[in-house]
Amino acid sequence: MLPEKKPASALFSSGPCAKRPGWTIKNLENAPLGRSHRAAIGKSRLKEAIDKTHELLGLPADYLVGIVPGSDTGAVEMALWSLLGARGVDMLAWESFGSGWITDVVKQLKLDDVRKIEAPYGQLPDLSLIDPSRDVVFTWNGTTSGVKVPNADWISDNRAGLTICDATSAAFAMDLPWHKLDVATFSWQKVMGGEGAHGILILSPRAVERLESYAPAWPLPKIFRLTKNGKLISDIFSGATINTPSMLCVEDYLDALNWGFEVGGLKGLIKRSEDNLSVLRDWVEKTDWVDFLAEDPQTISNTSVCLKITADWFAALSDEDKAAAAKKLAKLLDEQDVAYDIGAYRDAPAGLRIWAGSTIETQDLHDLTPWLDWAYGEVRKSYN
Repeated sequence: MLPEKKPASALFSSGPCAKRPGWTIKNLENAPLGRSHRAAIGKSRLKEAIDKTHELLGLPADYLVGIVPGSDTGAVEMALWSLLGARGVDMLAWESFGSGWITDVVKQLKLDDVRKIEAPYGQLPDLSLIDPSRDVVFTWNGTTSGVKVPNADWISDNRAGLTICDATSAAFAMDLPWHKLDVATFSWQKVMGGEGAHGILILSPRAVERLESYAPAWPLPKIFRLTKNGKLISDIFSGATINTPSMLCVEDYLDALNWGFEVGGLKGLIKRSEDNLSVLRDWVEKTDWVDFLAEDPQTISNTSVCLKITADWFAALSDEDKAAAAKKLAKLLDEQDVAYDIGAYRDAPAGLRIWAGSTIETQDLHDLTPWLDWAYGEVRKSYN
């Protein structure tokens, strides 16, 4: 039988993610639409978004925040193209996006001194291999694998290289040790549920020093340029964006930031996400057909929760049939308006991926789990 109660919201996508509870389009009616982003009102909104990001994340006073084009991808590429090449680089990858950054560094930038330190889906690479004399590029949370680094103990306080961290599904949901991170990037479409296309670039003083003392051997397109005549273009970090941003999206991000302060700031946001993971963890522990894709409990993501189907009948299927079965399960939930967009990422092992970030209400996850069992039962029948 169908479960009696549906989640109040079926929005469990891992990006763009659910809007914050209570959101309506009326929250954006004061957006300065039809105005130049370089006018005083546009600059003030952009500066407000930068300042509130800095405050809500609890960044060190001397860290810089900039709004850049191209979502998190744009922010990461800007860092890679502007900063790498001064010394060797260790590239970490254990899921799709980390692997993508390796491809860009090896095949596009064509750097010679690159070490690829990789692990399969569900695992972390050996972090003890990281050389503090080299730069390192990594994702804090593997969005497509549901595997996060549990801490930053492996990053030396006396490092000579830079740490460049793709934190897009970690920022605002995990306690990031900023003194260990020289560059961090994210998009507000993830944990804060904002609209897409805009990225955030965070720079430490060490990153700024690299920018002002090192010039890459390759030409940089305008959209990646962070310096002029050997000096940081500081206006980028005070509200003068490289290209035209959507002031509607900026207003939406400000609404999300204000909500973040209302629910207890960074600690409140993290707690909401961890409470959500607890619901799914409790369900997984008592359910015999499913498990986390992350093999080490300490590495289970509290935002992009990736699940694998462990039943014997499923394991006996071909990879193609596994993918079809998992997609059917997700489609059943979509058709019932219970959960949208929770299929595994296209490059990941067949399974489910459920967003559990702070904009998700804990009760909705409680109400979702009986439906997961129901959909699994329906799919199981078709493979008898």
